[in-house]
This record gives sequence, structure tokens and C-alpha cells, in this order.
Amino acid sequence: MALSVSDIRSLFEQYGGIAYSGEPVTQLQHALQSGVLAEEAGANDELVAAAFLHDLGHLLNLQGATPTERGIDDLHQYFALPFLRAVLPDAVLEPIRLHVDAKRCLCAIDDAYFDQLSADSVRSLQLQGGIFSRDEAEAFLEKPYAQDALRLRKWDDRAKEENRATPDIDHYLAVVERVMRKRAIAGV
Repeated sequence: MALSVSDIRSLFEQYGGIAYSGEPVTQLQHALQSGVLAEEAGANDELVAAAFLHDLGHLLNLQGATPTERGIDDLHQYFALPFLRAVLPDAVLEPIRLHVDAKRCLCAIDDAYFDQLSADSVRSLQLQGGIFSRDEAEAFLEKPYAQDALRLRKWDDRAKEENRATPDIDHYLAVVERVMRKRAIAGV
């Protein structure tokens, strides 16, 4: 079953108030902050939609507060994809799918990156396979949408500010709807 814009809204209405894994923001605040950071960076609609939706898998596969403390990797980067594949293009789906591996890659190629990770991101990094080897990082960087995933990852890391002003959910659902409409018109 494909998720509609109203389904996505319902997920955020039901579960968006859940704390975002030990951070000072909720799931919805994290999504909104990721979206605004993408917009501030001049990202196109597809990448803004990816930023807003990148953790939707957490809302579809509820594991309680801070599952990493219990040794759980909820595989959220994959969980939403079957529900979005029929309505969104790869330019949205691939950065979502790759954003966890982007963290693993950034740790391998940027000496300062690991030190910027939150405690929960460090825990999840271990559960998600750890830091890439140099060869793994190089292979990741060759993938389509890898650069978008790296950008998304950096916004993801910064989207944890308590009380940061953002546009509301309607703003980002309109972006998602535009991307869905564009895909439907293209017939892809």
C-alpha cells in the first residue's frame, strides 16, 4: 500500500510527538528542522522531501524511546521505502535509503565528523555496521545519489535544536505533494 500525503500527515499527528531518540526534539521537530536545513541549503524539492521524510521509518516501525539503548537497530532507512516507492522518485527514496550509510562513510572520510555525533548517533553507528573501511567509503561515493545522501546526513545531524523555528508540517507536505504530482505526470 502506498502512503498518501494524508497518510503521512496522520503518521506525524499520531507519532510525531514521540521523542527523537534521546535528543531534545520530537520526531516531527526533527523532520521539520531537516526540511528547513535542506531549503536553506538551496536543495531542490526532491531533496527537501527526502530530508523531511528521511526518518519516517521510525513512525512506521515503532520501537519505543531510544531503541539503541536496548541494542536495537530499527532499520528505519528501509522501512518506509515500500510505502513510498509507488508515489515518489528515486531522487527522494535513494537519499533516504542511503542516509545511514552516509554517516558510516562520513566517519571514514572526515576526521572531525565522528566527534560531532550525538551519543545516540554513536550508539546507532555501531548497530548499523560501524565506520566504513576506505574501500567501502569509496564504493559508497560511487553510488547514484550518494552526494545527496551525504548532504541529507549532515542536515540530519544538525536537526536536533530545541525550539528552532521552522515552517509547519503543511509547508513540507506541500513539497511532498508537488514531488508526487510531478512523478505521476512523468509516469515514472
